[in-house]
Amino acid sequence: MGIAVGMATDIPPHNLRELAAACIRLLDEPEATVAELCEHVKGPDYPTEAEIITPRSELLAMYQGGTGSVRARAVYVREEGNIVITALPHQVSPSKILEQIAAQMRAKKLPMIEDLRDESDHENPIRLVLVPRSSRVDADELMPHLFATTDLEKSFRVNLNMIGLDGRPQVKDLKKILAEWLAFRTSTVTRRLNHRLAKVERRLHLLEGLRIAYLNLDEVIRIIRTEEEPKPVLMARFGLSEEQTDYILETRLRQLARLEEMKINAERDQLEEERARINVLLKSPAKLKNLIKDELRADAEKYGDARRSPLVEREAAQALDESALVASEPVTVVLSQKGWIRAAKGHDIDAEGLSYREGDGLLAVARARTTQQVAVIDSTGRSYSTPAHTLPSARGNGEPLTGRFTPPGGASFDALAAGDNDTRLILATDFGYGFVTRFEALTGRNKAGKQIISLSDGAKVLAPQASADPARDRIVVVTSEGHLLMFSVAELPELDKGKGNKLIEIPKKQLAEGERAVGIAVVAEGKGEVTMYAGARKLTLKWADLVEYGGNRASRGGLLPRGLRRVERIATTA
Repeated sequence: MGIAVGMATDIPPHNLRELAAACIRLLDEPEATVAELCEHVKGPDYPTEAEIITPRSELLAMYQGGTGSVRARAVYVREEGNIVITALPHQVSPSKILEQIAAQMRAKKLPMIEDLRDESDHENPIRLVLVPRSSRVDADELMPHLFATTDLEKSFRVNLNMIGLDGRPQVKDLKKILAEWLAFRTSTVTRRLNHRLAKVERRLHLLEGLRIAYLNLDEVIRIIRTEEEPKPVLMARFGLSEEQTDYILETRLRQLARLEEMKINAERDQLEEERARINVLLKSPAKLKNLIKDELRADAEKYGDARRSPLVEREAAQALDESALVASEPVTVVLSQKGWIRAAKGHDIDAEGLSYREGDGLLAVARARTTQQVAVIDSTGRSYSTPAHTLPSARGNGEPLTGRFTPPGGASFDALAAGDNDTRLILATDFGYGFVTRFEALTGRNKAGKQIISLSDGAKVLAPQASADPARDRIVVVTSEGHLLMFSVAELPELDKGKGNKLIEIPKKQLAEGERAVGIAVVAEGKGEVTMYAGARKLTLKWADLVEYGGNRASRGGLLPRGLRRVERIATTA
């Protein structure tokens, strides 16, 4: 990694046997393409047994262009209900993985894991054990999330930038790298052979002088004994070189035995044979190439090993949706009149009995689960959504919705709803208009919300009502003047946004005098009941009573008994 200041390079480790095979292929086929060389070089090979999941096409493009990335993923097995991680990506420590997973557990973002521990030892260098919270936890769903959010899956940058034979840095493809290395190797082997040939020829030269001395041993001894300067005399007498003469004069007496002469002759024969073999290699490019190939095979066998990082083509991991990481628990969402929101655990909550800030009180309640979204609608008809599990606890007063959203100036939050994306909701206004929509239409990530209901001047949003079966459910609409109408939900259009259709007839004169729809309720065919509240009075109508108020959508409906002509609100029970 890195050559010098301002000179980046990232060259991953490779398998020696694969590279040797590719080099031999290139020696045999100099015109081989990068794709053909990649039949031998499958990809990088890291010291760990983590899987390389990069697609084959991307690895080939990396070797052809000299740049790219390699993605490595940890390996895990299942043992007795636990998830055991047995291999980590290169340069990833077990302690870091444990720290990353523990951080998610502390943040309550991994409810599926109950415990984790490091059981690594001498026999098992990597052994991280994850204990699921229950047997229902699907490891094949959990692990991709951990791969995406921790270093269990890691991407390594590849930049094959290196200094070549010309001494200059350059990003090279696989063929150019191997070709340059083979040229360097050929030069190295040639220099090695020439060096050895020079040593062999020098030794033969010395042995030739020694042989001459043996053949004229008595004369050599006489000259050494009688001459004051025997060296020039020996050189002149036997035609020896200075080096040969020095070697003879330095020879010990015990080496003048007959046995030593036989050893010298044997060494000379062996060296002459070696010289001949070296000369053949130096003069024949084909034989020199075969020598390099044999040496590559021998080195690969001696120093190489099997691939450690398996190549398994997989898609890059994706983190689970935030709601999938939250334990599904029932909560009751409470919205106050001044726009403060909170969530209490469970569905049996007395929202009116909760404490409120001075001058504030209950506005709306919605039963939800922590895995769902909660939507609020403001006085301009815009909707906003937030995950239920992120809401503050009902132990306090909650938090203002203006801290999460940015409604138009002067707007107030008037309605509350919760559900799954496919939950059907009936949205209505007190002017008597409404439509059916999917809960997903109310959700979004924009803090400024999105327009969902088109409001006439002075119109207000009524509390949304869910319909489990729009084809069979009935909608009950009640006005402040005591008019009640029940008709099929199927008569309403399903829209993503808009004003909707007329639910109940409120004449213009009555509308001008202040008659409004006070609420809507949804009842299942044949069951359910609706309660109307008018001051201290209330009236509960069961299915058999509600049938008498059945009619067509947009009609005026029937009048409630005289004491219920000033209805303030309605409620329904299953």
